[in-house]
Amino acid sequence: MAQYENWMREAIADARNALSSGDVPVAAFIVDAEGRRIGSGRNERELHKDPTAHAEVLAIREAAASLSDWHLLGTTLVVTLEPCIMCAGAILNARIPRVVFGAWDEKAGAVGSIYDLLRDRRLNHRVEVVAGIEAEACADLLLDFFRAQR
Repeated sequence: MAQYENWMREAIADARNALSSGDVPVAAFIVDAEGRRIGSGRNERELHKDPTAHAEVLAIREAAASLSDWHLLGTTLVVTLEPCIMCAGAILNARIPRVVFGAWDEKAGAVGSIYDLLRDRRLNHRVEVVAGIEAEACADLLLDFFRAQR
């Protein structure tokens, strides 16, 4: 659990970098079986005017390029916010075996809040989910961002 907390603190620091572009402060990275980062991303929808530029998708793209393979077997995705439906689909398609996330997303979450796609037995790939790591710190970052927008 301590490793997950360390990783999440790193992701929170990365998420703060999204603030400069006006994007929602969410960050993700992927580590290989040895714990080395092989891909990272932060929300860049506003920066690139791209609705698919979520932190998880960008991290998956970078990790796949790093490995020269879209099968991200033996990896862990760490993300500050519960993945949405699009990102959960990308996680499943990349065959990522473990996801560690911080804050729950009661409005768009697809890993336990609204849907639970990553553990849906009807699908051919299931993911180990470790939820709520540094949840309060992750949620506070988002709450501060949205307060400042009002």
